[in-house]
Amino acid sequence: MTRRGRILAWTGGVLGVVLLAGGGIGVWAYIQLDGNIRGGNIDVDGQRPANLSPGSKNILLVGSDTRAGANAKYGKGLTTMQSDTLMVLHIAANREWATALSFPRDSWVRIPACTRGNGSKSTPHRFKINEAFSIGGDTGNTPKAASCAIKTVEQNTGLRIDNFVTIDFQGFKGMVNALDGIEVCPKHAIHDKKAHLDMDAGCQTVRDEKALGYVRTRYSVGDGTDLGRIGRQQEFMKALGKKAQEKLTSPGDLYDFLTAATKSVFTDQDLKGIKPLTSLASTVKDIPSDRLTFVTVPNYYREVDVPTDHANVVWQYPQATQLFSDIAHDRELGAAGKKKLAEAAKSPVTAHSVRVRVLNGTGTSGQAAAGAEALRILGFAVTGTGNGPATNTTTITYPAALKTQAEVLAAHFPDAKTKQSAEATPGEVTLTVGPDFTKDAVR
Repeated sequence: MTRRGRILAWTGGVLGVVLLAGGGIGVWAYIQLDGNIRGGNIDVDGQRPANLSPGSKNILLVGSDTRAGANAKYGKGLTTMQSDTLMVLHIAANREWATALSFPRDSWVRIPACTRGNGSKSTPHRFKINEAFSIGGDTGNTPKAASCAIKTVEQNTGLRIDNFVTIDFQGFKGMVNALDGIEVCPKHAIHDKKAHLDMDAGCQTVRDEKALGYVRTRYSVGDGTDLGRIGRQQEFMKALGKKAQEKLTSPGDLYDFLTAATKSVFTDQDLKGIKPLTSLASTVKDIPSDRLTFVTVPNYYREVDVPTDHANVVWQYPQATQLFSDIAHDRELGAAGKKKLAEAAKSPVTAHSVRVRVLNGTGTSGQAAAGAEALRILGFAVTGTGNGPATNTTTITYPAALKTQAEVLAAHFPDAKTKQSAEATPGEVTLTVGPDFTKDAVR
């Protein structure tokens, strides 16, 4: 159950409702807890990915650090909702395996136009993936925050999201406190003003603000990246799930745990309530631990492509493309797949290493220059521009030796045609811009 515990804890009390099913708390408590769970209609506008694996489920899980109410102390001057943890839980159609896919919050991605809380539309742009939740939630509107987060994940991955669950900071603290704290064992002392945390090295039990600070700390531990924080959060959730199963044996303790969890949960309308969350938890609980796979989107530091950017990561292609395709088509990653990703991560084919010539196949002046500009922003090495043969769709051609480089480029043009050509310029991949090209559509 250690791996299950990580997912179940982040779903904001799903672990608790599984325990509730056999905990004997009673009808009154069930009704009270069921009423705590908030939900709403999530309306994702625009074109959405097709469901390529009917029967499977993709659930977007968000750990939210909204600055409303008691959470205000965690962000000076922040008025919008924030997403601290973002992952997609894919449950296979046959319910025999699952994959939990984590997105580093510093992932530099395209944020599509989203509806803000006041009804206005944001402008498409590139930024950290966690900004999507705050754009939609600029007035504290969780359904709009969820809609923008879902839209961003869908457009950057091609995955169709079926359900949504979020839990905020206060619920996390309440669950930890109901368990009388969680033991952690930092190797070094931690002093992080942003996370409100001062800790000595060595094993110790943390609760309340210290527990929250431990999972939020970033800049004062290790290399200061979000990738390290993801690992600490997963380990903490592992310990939380294990202790919950061991400790929550009395109705009183269980009720306190569930009250904290359910009051901080927001779901889409289909998952709202104890019953649907119990069904979800039971499904995950029945999956063998060796077939519950945790993976982070393959990535590398963006400064490799854009030397001035020291703060973000970009996804590693074509590995990320293949991973998204496997999930979309309900194909299991498993240990072998994780090992393959780990090997590829040692020598990524970066955007900067891909030389691209951009040609205009539209007959409309300026399109090659626009395509070249979009590629330079992504870090690609543009070798030149010019006019090319007329084409009905954007096309990528490449010599046989540059198949992987062409796949890296194609990841940013998901609707483009890709073909190997004996006439392609050696050492270069050629992008011929068609009438379907727009800068805003470049992934």
